[in-house]
Amino acid sequence: MSKVLEVCVDTLESAISAINGGADRLELCSSLIDGGLTPTPGLLIQIQNMNSRNIPVFCLLRCRTGNFIYKPEEVEIMKDDARILRKNGADGFVFGALSENGDVDMKICREIIKACHPLSVTFHRAFDFCRRPTIEVEVIIDLGFQRILTSGKQQTAQLGVKLIQKLIEQVGNRIIIMPGGGINKDNLKFIIENTEANEFHGSFKMVKEEVEAKSEEECEVVIGERNGPLYVTDESAVAEIVNILKTV
Repeated sequence: MSKVLEVCVDTLESAISAINGGADRLELCSSLIDGGLTPTPGLLIQIQNMNSRNIPVFCLLRCRTGNFIYKPEEVEIMKDDARILRKNGADGFVFGALSENGDVDMKICREIIKACHPLSVTFHRAFDFCRRPTIEVEVIIDLGFQRILTSGKQQTAQLGVKLIQKLIEQVGNRIIIMPGGGINKDNLKFIIENTEANEFHGSFKMVKEEVEAKSEEECEVVIGERNGPLYVTDESAVAEIVNILKTV
């Protein structure tokens, strides 16, 4: 089975780099520095206009930073975002919702899936906060998700290979388990060999612009300035990963 690379991007520049580098799919978000939030329709439209290879673009649905326990009004925001993004060219969606006890929130997931219908849905790394992953994976399958993005409940997919492999063996062909988190050219073969996964996820960022960090006392609100480096997707890094996936 051929391997699939999904690249997570939050700007038009990063999306073009990922497409040119050979990515098979984009996960589109905004504010990757905050872990990713819902992208704007305008960004989606421009990326699809420049999507020369017509690869699928899946949009993240996450209305705020923080945990994945959502209030009813937050669910309504994400449902509205799903409808708007679907009308503006989204090919799929990525989201996840949990209950306070660490289980998948089935009611919320059903509501959002209905708003995403008939497009493909991925349960994102909220899965790594589930207290019983081998049980909750069955819930996610029953809800109708097509894939799960996970680092195996560890900081990186490399560290989480044991759980990822266990999940892949458990689910068979009922759902795709997609490793993500810290994947790079140096650990990709190890992750493949120890999980037998077929889809992989990463942002493959590089520093575009170094910004000198300022102390709290030095910081003033200046429009257009930021405290910290600016990251973009590295086209050559994506191409290297694609090449590895073609040869394993």
